[in-house]
Amino acid sequence: MARPNEEVEAALKEHADLLAITGGDAFKARAYEKAARAIGGHPTDVSKLDAKGLQEIPGVGKSIAEKVVEFLRTGHVTAFEETRTAVPPGVRELLAIPMLGPRRAMTLFEELGVSSVDELLDAVHEEKLRGLKGFGEKTEENILHGIALMQQAGGRIRIDAAMDVAEQVVADLSAVDGCEGCAYAGSLRRMRETIGDVDVLVAAERSGPFMDALSNLPYVAEVIAHGPKKTSIRTTKGLQVDLRVLPPDAWGGGLLYFTGSKAHNIRIRTIAVREDLKLSEYGLFDNSTGKKITSAAEEDIYERLGLPWIPPTLREDRGEIPAGQRGELPELVTEDDIRGDLHTHTDLTDGLASLEDMVAAAAERGYAYYAVTDHAPNLYMQRMTDAKILAQRKKLRELDRKHRGLHLLHGTELNIGPDGELDWPDDFLADFDLCVASVHSHFKQSRRELTRRIVRACENPHVSVLGHPTTRLIGKRPPVDADFDAVYEACARNHTALEINAHPERLDLGDEEILRAKKHGVKFAVNTDAHSTTHLPYMRYGVGTAQRGWLTADDIINTWPLQRLRRFLRGGSR
Repeated sequence: MARPNEEVEAALKEHADLLAITGGDAFKARAYEKAARAIGGHPTDVSKLDAKGLQEIPGVGKSIAEKVVEFLRTGHVTAFEETRTAVPPGVRELLAIPMLGPRRAMTLFEELGVSSVDELLDAVHEEKLRGLKGFGEKTEENILHGIALMQQAGGRIRIDAAMDVAEQVVADLSAVDGCEGCAYAGSLRRMRETIGDVDVLVAAERSGPFMDALSNLPYVAEVIAHGPKKTSIRTTKGLQVDLRVLPPDAWGGGLLYFTGSKAHNIRIRTIAVREDLKLSEYGLFDNSTGKKITSAAEEDIYERLGLPWIPPTLREDRGEIPAGQRGELPELVTEDDIRGDLHTHTDLTDGLASLEDMVAAAAERGYAYYAVTDHAPNLYMQRMTDAKILAQRKKLRELDRKHRGLHLLHGTELNIGPDGELDWPDDFLADFDLCVASVHSHFKQSRRELTRRIVRACENPHVSVLGHPTTRLIGKRPPVDADFDAVYEACARNHTALEINAHPERLDLGDEEILRAKKHGVKFAVNTDAHSTTHLPYMRYGVGTAQRGWLTADDIINTWPLQRLRRFLRGGSR
């Protein structure tokens, strides 16, 4: 389930947005935003802290700490509710539209009476926005794009939120007497970037105790359906969980069936039909006699159909079955293959944890190497200077000597400017162990300008990794419009790795772009872009996305031994 830190973060962020809508103190709104980020990324469970302990978190003052204590005790904050009542519910609905913003949402309500997404769509199509100050055709285009993103996401949520719920449900049901197996299935097991609902399977002789147990879990807000074969609940966070209990000897058939995808299942059922077999959630049967052939394990079913076991992350009907028949399935990268993280931040810029804490957390993960890559000066809000980054390098070298077995790399995340320029001159960049270069602004340039800009950065001999290449934020911001085939060609030509940013709100590159990029012969780096110690475990989502892109360990530079990695970072061959 969601950590109390994340619940507090959401409440503080909403209050900051509402302050902005109502024209409240801009300084106060920024203070709430800063406190929200700090609490969200704080490694300690804030529900265990009192007001004094909360004030030790950077950015959390006495007033906010007291409100957090009230929220954790009662589930709401009186002062926040007063602000909420000043903003019509319809305006709060508009806040969910990416790229709109709180002030514009309030302007639309006050000037045009717009208080819903449908009303906003009507106003755009009737060209009513063009008479408002600060609005125009470009604004209309951005709003329509934001609404499309929101509608595309529908009721789907990010993979990390779904995983929190699924793992809690699995843990709770595994403790029920009679459980012989419990796992999540569906699109979550396939590691898709967003999830509609969570499918959980239990292997047991009796279903009743598990159906009752699910219905009575403390985080259940509603029991949608309750029966001997299937029970569905909605959690307090609005996520639907569907539970099915299978006989233990049908576990493999059920796991295969409910993992999907639908297209993959149709393919393997077609193979079964050709052999006069029938495949269902209960196993593989002889179609003529009805006799069960096998069902206890997925591997047995695949083997009987002339296939190797196919990893769930590949089950999308994108060529995995013909590849399996030819014996050409890749040996997919695993999280155990990852030797280090090459894109992370500290509180020197916009991170939430100190250099020492981030390094200690990396050491606890057993990494062989770890890179700190704080923002460079052209991302102006970070206020980086030459002196600050050099002081960090000195401190990092001292820590490097203290952590035996963990090699620390000093890097930076450069900002790719509108013309492809980078933050520091080449002679300064030459002294970093690695440079990640990323687009952080000017997303609306033309396709030609964006392509030229990104390619120019990739051609810089000191750039080792192109960070979050498409700049997308899932459900919030679309990818930039660039010729990515040209970008991938440039990366391959210049030995620049493409990042698979593992943060669940990015997962950039996504699986389809990975498949496209791999054809150009590029290498990849799976990084967390961690801004807190709590973000380092996001690596699992980056690895899952890499698997969906059919990547092996050899495709990913941060699975390589340090000597080979250093050779790549220096611009050497793969």
